[in-house]
Amino acid sequence: MRRSKTISLAEAMKDYIKEMNLEGKLREINLISSWEEMVGKAISSRTRKVYIREGILYVHLSSSVVRNELLMLREVLKEKLNEKAGSEVIKDIVLR
Repeated sequence: MRRSKTISLAEAMKDYIKEMNLEGKLREINLISSWEEMVGKAISSRTRKVYIREGILYVHLSSSVVRNELLMLREVLKEKLNEKAGSEVIKDIVLR
């Protein structure tokens, strides 16, 4: 049976992502993958682990100096990350 309306592959993928409620998770993955771009090479090289769970960004650092610097810039970083995502993905940042 032929369908009268054909759609592009891009439209089909968008519909599938919306149907499966994957938009939020894809935004989180995009933010994590762009961590180095957002904070710079110096901070990124001292980052051991970055992940998001329930709207909270967890960052494990190997340098206490970088940790203190990010503590002071936490709100600015949160706004910058949410702006890149296009919505409020990050509600808080925990630095360890």
